[in-house]
Amino acid sequence: MTRKSESKLRAGACASSVGAALLLAACLGVEVAQAQAIMRTPTISVPSRTPTISPSIAARAVSIDRGPRTMTTARISTPRIGPAPVLPYARYSPNLYPSCTAPYRDADGECLAQPNAGGDGAGKSGKRSAGKGRGNNTPVALNQRIFAGEFVAEIDGALSVTEADELARRHGLARIASENIPLIGATFGLFRITDGRPAETVRREFAADGSVRSVQPNFRYVLQDQKSSVPTEGDPAQYVLTKLRLPQAHALAHGANVTVAVIDSGIDARHPELANSIADNFDALGGAEGPHIHGTGIAGAIVAHARLMGSAPEARIIAIRAFGGTTGGAESSSYIILRSLNYAAEHGAQIVNMSFAGPKDAVIERAIAATAARGLVLIAAAGNAGAKSPPLYPAANPNVIAVSATDQQDKLFTASNRGNYIALAAPGVDIFLPAPEGKYQMTSGTSFSAAYVSGVAALLLERNYALKPEALRMTLAKTARDLGSPGRDDLFGDGEADAFAAVLAVPAESATPVAAASGTTKREDGQPRRDAPGIRAIEQPSLSSADDKSTISQSDRPAAR
Repeated sequence: MTRKSESKLRAGACASSVGAALLLAACLGVEVAQAQAIMRTPTISVPSRTPTISPSIAARAVSIDRGPRTMTTARISTPRIGPAPVLPYARYSPNLYPSCTAPYRDADGECLAQPNAGGDGAGKSGKRSAGKGRGNNTPVALNQRIFAGEFVAEIDGALSVTEADELARRHGLARIASENIPLIGATFGLFRITDGRPAETVRREFAADGSVRSVQPNFRYVLQDQKSSVPTEGDPAQYVLTKLRLPQAHALAHGANVTVAVIDSGIDARHPELANSIADNFDALGGAEGPHIHGTGIAGAIVAHARLMGSAPEARIIAIRAFGGTTGGAESSSYIILRSLNYAAEHGAQIVNMSFAGPKDAVIERAIAATAARGLVLIAAAGNAGAKSPPLYPAANPNVIAVSATDQQDKLFTASNRGNYIALAAPGVDIFLPAPEGKYQMTSGTSFSAAYVSGVAALLLERNYALKPEALRMTLAKTARDLGSPGRDDLFGDGEADAFAAVLAVPAESATPVAAASGTTKREDGQPRRDAPGIRAIEQPSLSSADDKSTISQSDRPAAR
């Protein structure tokens, strides 16, 4: 009897195990959809600012009817340019920054030499996504994080050009360029391996030379736009205006006399939306490449003032071309970004917009710290590498305001980065912006979210020129409209920016600086007023809007911030 009972118990246990295994297999057999479609919602009508777009599928163009315009303030009274019946539709390049799944990351969270999905935020390998026609089908591997065989090195500033060339030759290198960077008080050079030796061997030998202070790879940065997965024809009606409450904010400020440095690709200064808004140009790359769709769109998000409306239509732009290349996606490097930040700091910028992303970079971190120490407001795109991406820079730098992207339904952009470094969110999906040669584009990405926030920051600085960067950051955080789970989170930060509430929260300062003389944006023009007696620095901005988000303390912020 005992043996029979034991046999029955064993049989029952086996049956239970088999059932559990079948149930587990059934569960594991269910696939989870990775792609998330971005659905279009009904048009939001803003009569004073909103264009109407009629689709023309056959010609792949959009027609814009201005409609009646009602001015809410006398601040902008210049005649507008008449409507064009048909405006060609413009495309844009995909994001190329690597994203990869956890098994293919190193201890620092960076991607190893495993191809991936090209930065669409899905976190799949390149093999699985190859051939699907999602815009970028170029495998992205480890070597695309850097420019192969190139180094950025801090060298002895006393070396002449001839001595710097001789230093390079001794180590099998060629000096591509070198320059003193007043921003951080050092001389940096760009060097390239010429004798085919392994990069790590050359780096170690070069770093050991007495004339070399530091050596690092020349990291790669890419602009943060993202190709939409849905048809782009339609009527977006600039829903960003309503989301950020820009028409109400523009009754109080337009960004006048505030200078924003846009470190990006080439900007079309002749576009009607950007007329008289480009105060200065600097080409950190050199060459004859013309305007680019990304840079023109970023500038439009900030200062558009014809058929469209930017977040700070009267701000001045320093157009810094740091990204070049027309195939696949514009890109830049550590050395070029360093030169660009230096120019912005030396030529009167009060805000720096950085709608690009890359890895953590010691040289750029040093330059950003020095830029912030000068009192500039730094704003960057959070990145379009998706939920599983490690933090991207410069957004993840604690001196930078990192901006994620939302859609018309206040949902997070599928490809937007997450993390405790996210400060704010702003619309960045299906955004209607200018493009080169008088064209317009429909585009998505955290790039454009950051640009809109840069414009909102310009409104605050016009309101009070003495507003310090940390006070400005706190104002944006405290007046943001909470999204997602209550309180601060890793998706939206403190919430979606509210331009009207933020402007109301800053007491108006009567001593607004006079605009810089034509042809110059030197910081000396405004600095005396910034430090003049009677201009009060706001360390703890007051809140005066009934819709303001509850006050948060600095202790509530994650350690990264």
